Amino acid sequence: MLTNPLLRSLALAGFLTLPVLSRANTPAVLRNWPQWRGPLASGVAPEATPPVTWSETQNVKWKFAIPGFGTSTPIIWENQVFLLTAVPVGEKTEVTAAPAETGTPRPSPPSGEPPRPPRGGGSPGGGMRSENPTQAHAFTVIAVDRQTGRPLWERVARVEVPHEGHHRDHGYASFSPVTDGEHLFVYFGSRGLYAYDLQGNRKWEKDLGDMSTRNSFGEGGSPALHGDVLVVQWDHEGDDFIAAFDKRTGRELWRRERDELTTWSTPLVVVHGGRTQVVANASNRIRSYDLHTGDQLWECGGMTQNVIPTPVTDGALLYALSGFRGAALLAIRLGRSGDLTDAADAIAWRYGRNTPYVPSPLLYDGRLYFCSGNNAMLSCFDTATGKPVLDAERINGVSGVYASPVGAAGRVYLVGRDGNTAVLKHAAPLEILAHNRLDDRFDASAAAVGGELFLRGHRHLYCLAE
Repeated sequence: MLTNPLLRSLALAGFLTLPVLSRANTPAVLRNWPQWRGPLASGVAPEATPPVTWSETQNVKWKFAIPGFGTSTPIIWENQVFLLTAVPVGEKTEVTAAPAETGTPRPSPPSGEPPRPPRGGGSPGGGMRSENPTQAHAFTVIAVDRQTGRPLWERVARVEVPHEGHHRDHGYASFSPVTDGEHLFVYFGSRGLYAYDLQGNRKWEKDLGDMSTRNSFGEGGSPALHGDVLVVQWDHEGDDFIAAFDKRTGRELWRRERDELTTWSTPLVVVHGGRTQVVANASNRIRSYDLHTGDQLWECGGMTQNVIPTPVTDGALLYALSGFRGAALLAIRLGRSGDLTDAADAIAWRYGRNTPYVPSPLLYDGRLYFCSGNNAMLSCFDTATGKPVLDAERINGVSGVYASPVGAAGRVYLVGRDGNTAVLKHAAPLEILAHNRLDDRFDASAAAVGGELFLRGHRHLYCLAE
């Protein structure tokens, strides 16, 4: 059950993001992990009691060998665990893929207006990007039995040679799917947007064109779902947009042009004051759009470059963060309109140090947790006051963090890239309850459902339970 009174009241009142068909579905949503960052889009599993300790020989219910490679966080609905991967197939070709600037043009918006010329973005990337791809990949969605770890079904959405490379840590399958309990929505960026039923039958698909990402670092950012509306944020070095689709048919409901750089963030749906809005975090501006019309409601500057973290909300404030070549945290009051950049009353508080680069924040019972850069240095802020409870405190035993922290059962789970996870008490002062290690690399975030914790490594998907 959702035991925290504030979380329960906000969820039932509709102030928190719940991708549901109707109010009657809310209990099922809360006990599952239906989207990136969980049922409340905050990193919290309100009804889960995952284990505190584990190892390769302790509390591993099962582990599933993942074909191919991907870093997307799995989602869970009842007895099914869904994950995405890109599987190399066939032989490598001698001819390199075309640069992103000359890739397949993006379909024009519904108005028929031609897209803006691409801005490029194929600079070297400091040795962090992969070589131009020369091998086809099968872009695949897998459903795994939650009880046994056996595959229930696999579906290949598309097979093709990607038009550009990716960051060496990144891969081609970094997007998390999302479900409403009846449909599974699968997004592979330049490889398309797909809808399946939970038995793996394809219902529709959309080709959105090719992205040209900064430094060919690859694509990221998951779709957001609310009611019957599915939203995709398409920020890259070409013509950017945000678009909404009818989840049942794939019909485009609206599209709005954006002036942005490559972004790897996921949009957040927020209900406030009777209006449903979708908020997109990005380098030039954080922007909010009416979910049903696409009209822009407000915007706010202040983020850094290469925005990756997904914003979170408690229903009154929206927390947006970024941390590449700078540091930014803004607590923005919802209900405003227009340009909020210099509106003093619109920003409840702000912070300019030790914010995350890759990991998204965790919002848990009035506390905002986040890492410093990609490091195991954890900050925790009281959201009511904007004052730190922890300020970039080193978490010993964890080295390097891409995964976003997760909260459940009064605990915070911080997963390191090296296979070490610290389990912390959700209280001040800082108390480490356990250090746990698995023999894999971990870039995907954890997901918690019931008494289980799901960790996706480079090679295996683990289900951990006592």
